[in-house]
Amino acid sequence: MSLFVDMEKRLGDFHLKTHFEVGEETLALLGASGSGKSMTLQCVAGIRRPDRGKIVLDGETLFDSEKGIDLPPQRRRVGYLFQNYALFPNMTVEKNIRCGLREKSDAPMVEELIAAMGLKGLEHKRPYQLSGGEQQRTALARILVSRPRLLLLDEPFSALDSHLRFQMERETRQVIHRLGKTALLVSHDRDEVFRLAQQVAVMRAGQILQMGTRHQVFQRPETVSAARLTGCKNISRAKALGEGKIEALDWGVTLCLPQGAEAADYVGVRLHDVVLGLGENQVVCRVAEVVEDPFSVTVMLKPLNAGESEPFGIVLDKEAWKRTEGEALTVSLPPEALLLLKE
Repeated sequence: MSLFVDMEKRLGDFHLKTHFEVGEETLALLGASGSGKSMTLQCVAGIRRPDRGKIVLDGETLFDSEKGIDLPPQRRRVGYLFQNYALFPNMTVEKNIRCGLREKSDAPMVEELIAAMGLKGLEHKRPYQLSGGEQQRTALARILVSRPRLLLLDEPFSALDSHLRFQMERETRQVIHRLGKTALLVSHDRDEVFRLAQQVAVMRAGQILQMGTRHQVFQRPETVSAARLTGCKNISRAKALGEGKIEALDWGVTLCLPQGAEAADYVGVRLHDVVLGLGENQVVCRVAEVVEDPFSVTVMLKPLNAGESEPFGIVLDKEAWKRTEGEALTVSLPPEALLLLKE
């Protein structure tokens, strides 16, 4: 199975221009609100019509502006899980699922999916009588009973609490794996993306800035937007100094680059990659702020003698913080951990 997308869509001042191809795996579209993630899904599903381009699923053309092809949503055999689940409020769980049937011969699947999705005993309840997780499972069962060729998941877990979100992520991951389906996941949650997707496309202002495996994108983001979306909190403007060095302008420190690396407009380092103690690119700092989480502490630091610099952070477990708690800390920013970024 494969999906090929190359399309453009204008809506007011917004211009979606995206190109990607994905096989039997999950591709996550990661981006902030308004970046074009959901619009991409809507164009693939046939809910919106691109202005130009081509969409091909498993060798069948769903849309081709040059050839005048634009299959209606019901002929695309695409399963779309909306953010609000779009259940029929006047129908029971069982009837909502039966609405997804394409063939009468598939009717036995309804009971199978009710059992598989943990909906036994809820068959005769209506959506308003269900929890958020139960509604989602009902919506997912309705999609699966239609035997879709492609799954589109639009912020599917945004309304769930953390425990139920983890449970539903696991169930959804198993469903996708069991069916061997191509899936597109829309999300702004980097942890969710990393757990569910094999491929990641970072979107901003209607375009894909970077695409690759989840490890490639998370370990080596190429732009400031990609770094922020994948969780990098420490980012500074940078100035090349030559001889393999840059100045992190916002932090007021000079850093050695990795061997053979070229300077960039920005430099970043993840909180957990800042090392407590002596090492390469060591910086003596004063503690500017301490932010306590349930199991860790984020310590915001300002280099000594750096004037009105912006702070950068390090994350420590609570025991490490207790051992080092004080007004000044020496930390190191290892060259190999530096992210060299463009705008």
